[in-house]
Amino acid sequence: MRMVVAGSSGLIGTALVSALRQTGHEVLRLVRRRPAAPDERGWDPPAGRIDEGTFDGVDAVVNLCGAGIGDRPWSGSRKQLIRDSRNVPTDVLAGAVAEHGVPVFANASGINYYGDTGAREVDETAPPGTGFLAGVCRDWEAATAPAVAAGARVVLLRSAPVLSPSGGLLGKLRPLFRCMLGARLGDGRQFMPWISLDDEVGAIRFALENAGVRGPVNLTAPHPVTNAEFTRALAAAVGRPAPFVVPGFVLRALLGEMAQETVLTGPRAVPGVLLRTSFSFWHHTIEEALAAAIPH
Repeated sequence: MRMVVAGSSGLIGTALVSALRQTGHEVLRLVRRRPAAPDERGWDPPAGRIDEGTFDGVDAVVNLCGAGIGDRPWSGSRKQLIRDSRNVPTDVLAGAVAEHGVPVFANASGINYYGDTGAREVDETAPPGTGFLAGVCRDWEAATAPAVAAGARVVLLRSAPVLSPSGGLLGKLRPLFRCMLGARLGDGRQFMPWISLDDEVGAIRFALENAGVRGPVNLTAPHPVTNAEFTRALAAAVGRPAPFVVPGFVLRALLGEMAQETVLTGPRAVPGVLLRTSFSFWHHTIEEALAAAIPH
């Protein structure tokens, strides 16, 4: 397949482009600077501009664009950036998919679509939750409407936080845990959806290559864990104790709404679509994923 990937320089995008090429696909990468390599094409999402000829003969478009949700406190301007960095590129690419008749559009979304579900398990059939991030995900997915209306096979990649040997969630937590500063957050009963980088990339490739996959797909491991379980597993993986507890009120005082939605609550989400198809996970449990991501 000939594919166009936006957001190819990030943690997931870099790994995905490599995996797609290793399996024989041709990949063109959208870049916001002047193209500097034969596989690059320029675009400017706010201006709605994409280099002419980018979609000639293209079989699929993958959009992974979006500013980080946990990088900075949620000021009003930051929340607007979180929205715009997702909705604007998605709208531009969905329009291009429709205009050029691209058959497949795989668009990133987030597992926070479901909001806080407590102990209730949810799959792709569950309705959207409440809160800022659930609203972001709902609008993000709605921006794919032009591609859906044009008849493209649209896949909504509702991803959990990715566990990778470099960067991502573990890039922030591993140094703290190795310095024995690991801590349970709040009461620890909130669920923390997760997925290994290998399974994230494998699931996206599976969705692109299998015509029966469309609509929302939860990119999350089969066995979700609570924050307390995750804390114990990460402490064991780095060989250090994690004796501390950070009370919820402290996190709310420091981070406000961001703490409530990103670390003190979460969805108990399972990958219903992937489990019902022939997809094979590399890492089923948090222990397996951490063993692969953290070298000893």
